[in-house]
Amino acid sequence: MRVLLLTTDAYGGHGGIALYNRDLADALAAMPNVAEVVVIPRTLPFAADGVPDKVRYLAQAAGSKRRYVSAALRSAASAFDLLICGHINLLPLAALLRYKLHCPLVLMAYGIDVWTRPKWWTRIWLRQLSAVWSISAVTRDRMNAWAQLPEARYRLLPNAIHLDRYGLAPKSPTLLDRYGLRGHKVLLTLARLPSADRYKGVDEVLEMLPTLLEDEPRLRYLVAGDGDDRPRLQAKAQALGLQAHVVFAGMIDEAEKADHFRLADVFVMPGRGEGFGFVFLEALACGVPVVGSQIDGSREALRDGELGELVDPRDADSVRVGIVRALQKPIAIPPGLEFFDWPNFCARLQAAIASLLPSGSARP
Repeated sequence: MRVLLLTTDAYGGHGGIALYNRDLADALAAMPNVAEVVVIPRTLPFAADGVPDKVRYLAQAAGSKRRYVSAALRSAASAFDLLICGHINLLPLAALLRYKLHCPLVLMAYGIDVWTRPKWWTRIWLRQLSAVWSISAVTRDRMNAWAQLPEARYRLLPNAIHLDRYGLAPKSPTLLDRYGLRGHKVLLTLARLPSADRYKGVDEVLEMLPTLLEDEPRLRYLVAGDGDDRPRLQAKAQALGLQAHVVFAGMIDEAEKADHFRLADVFVMPGRGEGFGFVFLEALACGVPVVGSQIDGSREALRDGELGELVDPRDADSVRVGIVRALQKPIAIPPGLEFFDWPNFCARLQAAIASLLPSGSARP
């Protein structure tokens, strides 16, 4: 079986969608019946490392619409058994390729990318879809509110967590000193900080921090991640008199990510627009208690509260109570996290493909 995957980014990308796409390509390449996975990235901000042998990564297509379309058209000159569109903005191109390839077409649905109705030139291709693989029921339902596709066309394929890459470990002395956190209780949010995405819950935590400090004066709030909204958040922290209690770490290196999670006594992200919230799984895999939102995809990442505290970000007292409860919990990896582990992700993906390709229909 050969698979063509159109993506915004994957290997050499940064953020949740890139991570998901890497896992998707890795899982496809690990399947014995898959001969090759051709991945075409739209952007490539960093070096593309860790590409499996069975993945042909067309890095030369990145950075230019002309090169991207050209690479896709050249790839479609050969036969594929499955075409995966890694972002709704790429659907017009993917749908055109499907006319050439005559194979099932799948759209990936991550979160806010599909929560609102796209332009007509994207919507007209929806009927070409064989399936939509959504990372959460919230995303599926928000998309279908405008897409009106048959329910049977959707399949849930939540994020995978590689438990062996995390685990319990002491707080890093180097990082404690870097951020001045020795002797302090630490709240952590790790998220992108673009001004267009003010839904991560950082504002809500900043606004609640003065109240929390009354009972826990040793509390510090570490905000990891970067974006053009960071200066506004820093100014807000200063206006609230929190400059001694809030640390903005900026973008962190992937190699230090797990150690940053382990700095935290609580990971907190009471957002309003998460399609799923993979960072919750990362925090939990490091044994860190978490606080997430009950009104977006975070609820599914936390298994309806089984894996962490759920709060209403629109209610300041709900946020406060959730953080206080989480601060009382021990550092421990919760039972039930294996629901999202790598073998289960691969099994769900295999089942999703099997529902589209009758046995024996794929090329060897």
